[in-house]
Amino acid sequence: MKISVRHSLLLFLLLIIGCKKKSTPPAPEPPKQVTLKSIKLNAVDFNALLYGVNLQPVIRLQFSQPLKQSTVTTAVKLYTATGVETAITTSLQNNDSVLIVQPTAALASVARYQFKLIDGLQSASGGNFIGTVDNSFITQIDSSRKFPAITDDELLTKVQQQTFKYFWDFAHATSGLARERNTSGDLVTSGGSGFGAMAIVTGINRNFITRAQGLQRMQTIVEFLKTKAQKFHGAFPHWLNGNTGNVIAFSAKDDGADLVETSLLMMGLLTARQYFNVVDAAETNLRNDITALYNAVEWSWFRKNNEQQLYWHWSPNYAWDMNLPIRGWNECLITYVLAASSATYGIPKTVYDNGWARNGAAGFVNGAQYYNITLPLGSAYGGPLFLSHYSFMGINPNGLVDAYANYETQTKNHSRINYQYCVTNPNGNYGYSDSIWGLTASDIPNGYTASSPSNDVSVIAPTAAISSMAYTPTESMKALKFFYYVMGDKLFKEYGFIDAFSLKQTWFASSFLAIDQGPIIVMIENHRSGLLWSLFTSCPEVKNGMRSLGFSAPYL
Repeated sequence: MKISVRHSLLLFLLLIIGCKKKSTPPAPEPPKQVTLKSIKLNAVDFNALLYGVNLQPVIRLQFSQPLKQSTVTTAVKLYTATGVETAITTSLQNNDSVLIVQPTAALASVARYQFKLIDGLQSASGGNFIGTVDNSFITQIDSSRKFPAITDDELLTKVQQQTFKYFWDFAHATSGLARERNTSGDLVTSGGSGFGAMAIVTGINRNFITRAQGLQRMQTIVEFLKTKAQKFHGAFPHWLNGNTGNVIAFSAKDDGADLVETSLLMMGLLTARQYFNVVDAAETNLRNDITALYNAVEWSWFRKNNEQQLYWHWSPNYAWDMNLPIRGWNECLITYVLAASSATYGIPKTVYDNGWARNGAAGFVNGAQYYNITLPLGSAYGGPLFLSHYSFMGINPNGLVDAYANYETQTKNHSRINYQYCVTNPNGNYGYSDSIWGLTASDIPNGYTASSPSNDVSVIAPTAAISSMAYTPTESMKALKFFYYVMGDKLFKEYGFIDAFSLKQTWFASSFLAIDQGPIIVMIENHRSGLLWSLFTSCPEVKNGMRSLGFSAPYL
């Protein structure tokens, strides 16, 4: 009996042991998910948009787990701003938990790139990547020289000659007038054509064309203005059809006279009149025709019922509906000067004082300091730089004084303030420096605006700094050299410098505008020789008109 009990216990133990040997093994550990611990671009945290990145950057990503190498190449992507994939090389370090990414070849300069991790990245154990990586960076300027070194004088000539092509090669074939921009077709601009007339004079003076060629072009322009172009009380519209001379509306009710555009046109024509001074039939007839066009402008009629101010617009369809008085301080000094200078439809000094100068009220007179620089006139920080260019392409501000300001101080200090603002760069716009400066009206991405320290959208217009050459020669020349030598592959094109650019937005305009190209060639010439200043202020009418308004200057 005892033996059988022992046997039974033994069998029971063997049965239990056998059952244990046949039990299910423990389940394997699940794949470990992987997360990003850090990402650096050239040893700098890469969690936001980075600027000024070198052209062969190194991106280092540290993960929480080793990565499965076969998933890396398909999950890591580098794209251009237009979505084109850029070739990269990848490698793993630190037990495959650190990923190194580099472009296979040097990247483009001043370009935006997007770095992404897309679906598919896994840990070595097969776990999925948890998180999102979608970061961007902008590459640095390529500082290599794009053109051979030449003397400063040769560089100024080169820029003038290339810019001259806009007004010579690209002028409208029928009228000879300047197109508004390089995509304008038959649309020509009155004010820009006045700049074009000054450019033609400069072109002859610099031997870009002969005097005979320049004379022939001016004859074409003046004949068109005299016989074909629509005029309203002697004044021209902002835009014209270069074939027919018919007005092209600038806006819904701006389909008639534009007195400011007419002023800029007349400034150029009178400058040309003074240049073509030979006593022969051709040049004498040209001078007479220009004088007749100027005398036909009914400046005083634009006082609208004898008010003590001039008005910008008049329409045959909407009369005075635009209702925009021409009041300073802005680019329109030339309008009051030419109105006061007219022997046929002149205005008295009271219109200048009350209308333009507002009797020295705030908004015209400033007197505040910006960056320790006193600004005599205008709005805070001076506004866009074209305010110191347009009227002063013909009017010489040097030594010019009236009851309200010293205009040499005004133009120079306005430019200096604009320069200091860009150097100080309070908005932190990428690229602004003592070599990249100048805010004025220009094209911007998807539009147009009057850039200034008070309206800074990160867009630099080459015309701003370059056209201030006569006011800030050192600062302007430094910018010009940088625009040409360092950035010339992107900025210096068929008709000179493109209209504008933004390094922050990696945007470069494809446009050229008459009203931006004109000041470049003309104001460089005024800096070099004073030619256009000398010619315009030699007009007897202008001397008398400026004196009548209370101006004094060595040339008056």
